Amino acid sequence: MTVVRQVDVLVVGAGPAGLAAAARLAGAGAGHVEVLEREARPGGVPRHCAHGGFGTWTRPLTGPRYAHLLTEAAERAGAVLRTRTTVLDWEAGVGSGANVLLTVGPQGPEALAARAVVLATGARERPRAARLVPGTRPAGVYTTGELQQAVHLFGQRIGTRAVVVGARDVSYAAAGTVRTAGAEVVALVTEHPRALTSPARARTARLVRGIPLLTGTTVTELLGHGRLSGVRVRHRDGRTTVLPCDTVVFTGDFVPDHELARRGALDLDPGTRGPAVGVALHTSRPGVFAAGNLLHAVEPAGTAAREGARAAAAVLNRLAGAPWPRPGIPVTVAAPLCRITPNRVDPDHLHPAAPPHLLRLDIPLPRPVLSVHQDGRLLHRARLGPRTARPHRTLTLDASWHGRVDPGGGEVRVSAG
Repeated sequence: MTVVRQVDVLVVGAGPAGLAAAARLAGAGAGHVEVLEREARPGGVPRHCAHGGFGTWTRPLTGPRYAHLLTEAAERAGAVLRTRTTVLDWEAGVGSGANVLLTVGPQGPEALAARAVVLATGARERPRAARLVPGTRPAGVYTTGELQQAVHLFGQRIGTRAVVVGARDVSYAAAGTVRTAGAEVVALVTEHPRALTSPARARTARLVRGIPLLTGTTVTELLGHGRLSGVRVRHRDGRTTVLPCDTVVFTGDFVPDHELARRGALDLDPGTRGPAVGVALHTSRPGVFAAGNLLHAVEPAGTAAREGARAAAAVLNRLAGAPWPRPGIPVTVAAPLCRITPNRVDPDHLHPAAPPHLLRLDIPLPRPVLSVHQDGRLLHRARLGPRTARPHRTLTLDASWHGRVDPGGGEVRVSAG
């Protein structure tokens, strides 16, 4: 029979969301707070993002420095960080209100029972196989995260000529990493009609200027045996071309790392593909909260950290005896919106200082107006400003309409036009 070790709060994932949650919980006296991380070091994705842009406008930091400060804050508050430890599955609860997680680490398998669990497993980029790109299986194929770890953490050589698939902020960061490794960027390739970069990444884009940007272009095949020799691309007009290269980097197309949530039978939101959560970041499983890019692949590290702190506040209420709220009414979106978080509202448990909902668009939308309806009844309407909203940039919707939701009604629908 497996011996079950008891903790008060178990945080799964030591990225910005998990570390921020752990720091606040331990600092507030939540008891024994333990953080489990499968990587060798805590810090999450910022560990291998050597570029700046983390922290605040008044204190800009590189990714590794930001990760170090978050780790230091959690440890200083008294949280226990355990790396190289993977959570495998769930077991039935032991005792009142406990969730039991099965783990394996350097000391072997272990079962941990927690009064509260915070899932902060983050997001990952879809690799070449998940994007259904055909061809051979040569060396030299990366995602951005794999590339950054190889170059910045392990000092590995990556090749001499690289094609970067994508033209978003993360794509330009990947191009910068390629150049840092001493390789040439042959081209950035995107199926979209233009690059989807934000003003905040203008400096990064300038650092890699001069790189050909092939818009309206898709990668249709990888070529080469042993080592990549090129990629075949199809242009908007149907022409195909081979771009000679020995490295290709697939960027963007993030999805929540939700395997543990699925194994725990948590309700998943169809838009985000992460756990469905209310404004207090509670999931459908009592005692289990979720925060960070597990909920909305992908938002900046600062957003994830703030959500971790919010989840910690909800955990403290739970530990103090607050009842578990009901699942709430689903909040869904209509095209061209593609997702919203939080995506549940419980009118019986309104939060006076509820944070705004985060949304994203699939296409550009000039001067967008957000409308919120329930069963055909208008609950809220707001114009988001005079400018065009761009795809894959965050939009916000305030929570002032929550009090107008009918507790017995159907789903709430958010549209943009």
